[in-house]
Amino acid sequence: MSLENKVAIITGAARGIGFAVAKRFVLDGAKVVIADVDDAAGEQAEEDLKALGEATYIHCNVAERLDVRNLVAETINAYGEIDILVNNAGVVAGADFLELEEEDFDRVLSINLKGAFLCSQAVARHFVERIEEGGTPGCIINMSSINAVVGIPNQIPYCVSKGGLRQLTNTTALALAPHGIRVNAIGPGSIMTEMLASVNSDPAARNKILSRTPLQRVGEPSEIASVAAFLASDEASYVTGQTIYADGGRLPLNYTVPVPDAD
Repeated sequence: MSLENKVAIITGAARGIGFAVAKRFVLDGAKVVIADVDDAAGEQAEEDLKALGEATYIHCNVAERLDVRNLVAETINAYGEIDILVNNAGVVAGADFLELEEEDFDRVLSINLKGAFLCSQAVARHFVERIEEGGTPGCIINMSSINAVVGIPNQIPYCVSKGGLRQLTNTTALALAPHGIRVNAIGPGSIMTEMLASVNSDPAARNKILSRTPLQRVGEPSEIASVAAFLASDEASYVTGQTIYADGGRLPLNYTVPVPDAD
């Protein structure tokens, strides 16, 4: 699937799934803006991706409206336009419900949900201006989670934010459909990012994950990037308002599955 000469903003792209999406987009011919708050990781990501194609790092706290406005302006200044937005930036704050701090709840919701709203609105305004001048529509991809549907009791703000992101996807897809702008989401299951790296050395944690995963393995960030590449491409031109769950079969599962003994 070609993204040749498309311009993509990917938030939270300094590492993990965001970086995997950025790498896939660059390999598919896109010019990628890596947006993140971790400057050291973002600059390293830019250096790594520049060896493969066109990439630029821009510091951006997606929960801050002025940061988002500057992100859009700097992207247009660098590349002339925007074609794709991937709202990937996200954080977690684990705590039992009765002990959860208000500040942690607010912080997760402001980045995971409000940040996606601010970025979507700012980029969609650019899309509409371009369409009114005879240009083509762009697309928005939200990084949701299976935890938009199922819950984790000690990850309440994260699950709430992803549930909200699911509805943000639905409603903005409807609101922007008259302009031809597509909005979709991806709902990853257990993916081998830094947060899950410990499962390789912890058999109990590994078995817990595999017992709820019919495909019997943890997913790779590149597999989520492949879904993003499809949704960003013209191959998905009639797909909007959808969430694709790449979860190894977890959501349809009613019972746990047997886990083979590790060799």
